[in-house]
Amino acid sequence: MGKYLIDNNAISNYFSESYPEKGMIFMDDVIGQGPNISIITEIEALSWIHKDKQKETIVAQFVAESNIVNIIPAIVAQCVNIRRQRKIKTPDAIIAATAIVHSLTLITSDNDFYGVPGLLTLDPFSL
Repeated sequence: MGKYLIDNNAISNYFSESYPEKGMIFMDDVIGQGPNISIITEIEALSWIHKDKQKETIVAQFVAESNIVNIIPAIVAQCVNIRRQRKIKTPDAIIAATAIVHSLTLITSDNDFYGVPGLLTLDPFSL
């Protein structure tokens, strides 16, 4: 398993080529090493494109080639701890907990993750 967990907004930004050049190069490298995504991100990514068949195929292929990190009891416990400490949506807490439990840096541009205790984040827009 690589050292990063990719959030859904990072997938969207990558495939829409929204990141600056350094961010795109970084994402190319991370994805080339075999991307890790939470099972929650799998659901989100496969749900957000349903009218553009070409993008749907690209995202579905990306998901199929990704390491899907499933929910295990340690993630549940960490998720509960996160939700008790801060107001955060359950899916986001599961993603954050997944990164923490597996010692992964979360690639995201979503401000909701910032300040979660023990969570390391990286925003490709900042590279």
